[in-house]
Amino acid sequence: MTTIYELDGERIRTLEDFWLVIGEAVNGPGGYFGGNLDAFNDCLRGGFGTPDDGDFRIVWRRHEVSRRMLGHPETARQLEKVLGRCHPTNRTRVGEDLAAARRGEGATVFDWLVQIAEGQRPGVLELR
Repeated sequence: MTTIYELDGERIRTLEDFWLVIGEAVNGPGGYFGGNLDAFNDCLRGGFGTPDDGDFRIVWRRHEVSRRMLGHPETARQLEKVLGRCHPTNRTRVGEDLAAARRGEGATVFDWLVQIAEGQRPGVLELR
């Protein structure tokens, strides 16, 4: 039987909100399900609170609210944080991505999350 985890898009207005909401959905209050994009990718494989056999789905209700809130301004905010701590060899690329986000161009935080989910487990994420 497939386990369903529900996310309320009204609660997801920043990337930090996403980590909190998905952690709670999977593992209860204060639960963890990745605190960065790499950890999220790893957690989607199963385990970390989800069925070890990977038989689960994530239903993101009211995802359009999150899509707007995790748009280019939030993407720029996240990239500013990354730029301050990334390896010097990555600064040019991150700086270019930041400039694009500030112009309202390129992939957004919302896009990153969907791409990771679909890349790791196609069909695991249902946007409603």
